[in-house]
Amino acid sequence: MRPLISWMTKSDPVLLEFFEETGIAMPPAVVSYNIDGVSHPTVKRRLPVLEDHGLLRKVDDSRGYYRITDRGRAYLEGELDAADLELSDD
Repeated sequence: MRPLISWMTKSDPVLLEFFEETGIAMPPAVVSYNIDGVSHPTVKRRLPVLEDHGLLRKVDDSRGYYRITDRGRAYLEGELDAADLELSDD
């Protein structure tokens, strides 16, 4: 079971699942175009937050492409404790 993290929104697991399912790096515009129920402004706002917590990694600064990390996959698998993710709130 995935831990409940205080800084997360209901969109965050959906975004992470999309990155895991596709297995590719994508910019916010491509994510928001291809995902239902999450607006483009939300995607643009949440991807950097997920990056700050190590769940996504920005792989192309000039074009803003993101990719899921091993830590992001571990979260989706329920292999991280909530405390581990709360501590990364720097």
